[in-house]
Amino acid sequence: MQSEMFRAPMVPVPRKGWKGQLDRFIGPGATPAELVLQLVPSVAAAIAASLYALTLPIDWAPWQLGAIAILGFDLVGGVLTNATAAAKRWYHRPGQDGRQHMSFVSMHLFHIGLVALLFRGGDGLFFVGVSSYLLLAAGLILASPLYLQRPVALGLYGLVLVCDRYLFTPTPGLEWFLPLFFLKLLISHLLKESPYRPDNSR
Repeated sequence: MQSEMFRAPMVPVPRKGWKGQLDRFIGPGATPAELVLQLVPSVAAAIAASLYALTLPIDWAPWQLGAIAILGFDLVGGVLTNATAAAKRWYHRPGQDGRQHMSFVSMHLFHIGLVALLFRGGDGLFFVGVSSYLLLAAGLILASPLYLQRPVALGLYGLVLVCDRYLFTPTPGLEWFLPLFFLKLLISHLLKESPYRPDNSR
């Protein structure tokens, strides 16, 4: 009985067609409640991010406002999606190792480059500094024993918050970018959690 408590959870098989593509993105078997938690705040974040930018005395180009909305949607959606039980089962299923996680993290260097190029005038120091820290922090978390990964990740995320406040000049209209970006990757995605189901007791 005790050994059954520690068995790897069953991972639902992705569906066929476009629904299967969605399953491979958010994790197969997502409940309606999980879908609502992923979608509604993400749409609200896209709208709020754009509206907030419009309150600033900056002459935004339409494509900049569009990029801000997309980043807001992606980061809030990413924080919530990667924290769901469906995503935990999928992204931490048997066969997934550090290479897959580092590949997922590395894809997000595009986000840093986008902000550096479109909103910071091609700030190379920002791109190199943030990218280097992201890869180093992700590597340290993955290299840590499983029982230490959570405190290591939280410590590294705390350092992000300090550096964002005191090291880098904030990006006007995107002051929320680095806190949400690292929350999505270091905390929501990389940390392995128990994928509880709705029928689990509290």
